[in-house]
Amino acid sequence: MTDTTSAPRAPAAADPGTLRPPWSVRALVAAGLLVGAVAVTWLTFWWIGLSPVALAAGLGDTARLLSRMWPPDLSGAGDVAWMIAETLLIAVAGTGLAVLASVPLAFIAARTHRGPRWLRPAARMVVVLTRAVPTLAFAILFVRIFGLGPPAGALAVAVHSVGMIAKLLADAVEEADPVPAEAARACGAGEVQVAVSTVLPRVFPALTAIVLYRLDINIRTSAVLGVVGAGGIGVALQTALGSLNYHRAAGIICVIVVLVLLLEVLSVAVRRRTGAGRSSGGRTGTAALPAGRAPYDVGWDRRRVLRVAGTAATGVIFLVSLWFLDPDVNRLSSAWTNLRGVLTGMWPPAFSGELLMAVLESLLMALGAAAVGAACGLVLALLTAVNTTPWRPLSSAVRMLLVLVRGVPDLVYALLFVAALGLGPFAGFLALWISSTALAAKFFADSLEQLDPLPHEALTSVGAGRWQAFAAGIWPQFVPSFTGNGLFVADLALRESIVLGIAGAGGIGYLMQESIATLRYDTTAAIIIAITVVVYAIETLARFARRHLL
Repeated sequence: MTDTTSAPRAPAAADPGTLRPPWSVRALVAAGLLVGAVAVTWLTFWWIGLSPVALAAGLGDTARLLSRMWPPDLSGAGDVAWMIAETLLIAVAGTGLAVLASVPLAFIAARTHRGPRWLRPAARMVVVLTRAVPTLAFAILFVRIFGLGPPAGALAVAVHSVGMIAKLLADAVEEADPVPAEAARACGAGEVQVAVSTVLPRVFPALTAIVLYRLDINIRTSAVLGVVGAGGIGVALQTALGSLNYHRAAGIICVIVVLVLLLEVLSVAVRRRTGAGRSSGGRTGTAALPAGRAPYDVGWDRRRVLRVAGTAATGVIFLVSLWFLDPDVNRLSSAWTNLRGVLTGMWPPAFSGELLMAVLESLLMALGAAAVGAACGLVLALLTAVNTTPWRPLSSAVRMLLVLVRGVPDLVYALLFVAALGLGPFAGFLALWISSTALAAKFFADSLEQLDPLPHEALTSVGAGRWQAFAAGIWPQFVPSFTGNGLFVADLALRESIVLGIAGAGGIGYLMQESIATLRYDTTAAIIIAITVVVYAIETLARFARRHLL
């Protein structure tokens, strides 16, 4: 699964006093998005040569590949178990390093920062850059600098995670009650003292929720970092596919899916147990306090003891993960030389027509797959949501299917389609289509179930049919969520399309891997700049659409 800046939310009920854009503006923006989605989808189909005949033939080839992969081969359980452990250690170490870097960066990037004015734009630039470049792209770069193995994977996970953790934590810092901080400043406290003593304790529940969410994403990502030599179970998957040992590859894919699903269940359980992310309104920090407890209560109780013990255990696990990665001292000593060579070779960036066409291909694959995936996901969401499904057992079956589909990383789908269909954007489009459909269906179903049921029930009570009640009672409420979640899926698909080329599935990823392998770092720099600009442009478009529609 892909990582994100933040999970989409259903829009809150409108405040009667809140000013919304005029209906004509909202209708114009909605029509523009619809026309743009249709145009991009048509252009994507033309670009990759997709037709009903080609799609049927491609799915047939994929089905024959899957039949050759059965039954899965799970031999060498000891090696697989160690690779699973290595995958988890990479994710934990990378997430821990990201937290250490993100906390000070978030305080500097927040609008409440009172330090030197030039630091805030610099911090925000770091946040944007690390969030825009995918983890696998960083992994390719760090493998070149630090060599093959888990250290490169852990650093790639850490650098990319900084963008998300720092962004969300900065938002929490800005929302925190400013009164305690102002009181501390009035008493002569410095900015570091203010941050540590008054702000950080209040945003700690939000930080816990962000870290748990990011760790879940990083474990999924770490499962495929081995494809580029950055350690973990992905190494075994790449070896099996490269040697055409499809039974072995199927067994490893099954292990990855089971691992991801188990960790998703564990993550949900931990969030419920710790209360991370719960809020009931109000300023950050106060809402997360237990009922009946004042914000400034002191003393030790059972909850505080468990929190401190959990924090200490987390620190021990992080240190153990760093120790088990066991980086090669000789490689680390030569890393500075490699890093200097990479950085000096990146200037000036070398843009070319081939690079721009590869970026365009990634963009078309992502937006086309997201548009088709949103349409398919809407159908599945209507079958899944409890207030729209025609049959409850069907809802449970579709929901289980979506969980299984989301459990397979996008890069695994790309590797399978490349093995079945050959190199090119067709394989990448199919991989993104599947993942976008499953993700959109989950978001849409969650949003449908959160809608106000009264309009639908009122229409049903006066004799309206199922589709009449849906069109008049559910759909008008659902349009803002559909738009916001659809844009969110498009943003995720764009980030994933960048790395699918590493597996030969079209787009900019292959060109980036090739530029690093051939030491053409000026091309690598141009690719990173192009990726950042495109991702930031899509984020800007999404913010504009939400502001005028929601």
